[in-house]
Amino acid sequence: MFRSLSPLGRRTAGAAAVLGLGFSLAAITPATAAPATDVNGRYTAKEIHTFLDRFYGEYGPSAADRRNRVSDLLKEKAAANPGFDVLLCAQNTPRSIDIGKVTTAQSARVGWATVTTHWGENGEVTAELRALVDLDGTKPLKLLDVECSPEG
Repeated sequence: MFRSLSPLGRRTAGAAAVLGLGFSLAAITPATAAPATDVNGRYTAKEIHTFLDRFYGEYGPSAADRRNRVSDLLKEKAAANPGFDVLLCAQNTPRSIDIGKVTTAQSARVGWATVTTHWGENGEVTAELRALVDLDGTKPLKLLDVECSPEG
């Protein structure tokens, strides 16, 4: 196909083919990585669940998430409670963590989920905490507060 084209023609045809491929890929790639918010600009339960699942991970939040994805209130609580992990309501690292169903209170602009931590040799002992998140979709998702269960 390119044998009959001059060197300039080959470069032009090659560039057009690359551009065509780029436009094809752009058509199937999302334009933005914007979070999924509802029509009122609030984070959805699905988005909050994804945030909490990534935030807590398998064994607890990373140091970066503790610095960047936590409210000032929780940072103050953590500083006031050395030796106790206020984000996990515990003193140790759990065997695993599960995130429950997310509930959203639209009028309060807050969403929350029960976070279950698993302890013991095989994770058979559990504890629960409630993780609260701001629904305001104009701000990055952050953990607002944590409510420990009476046992935690």
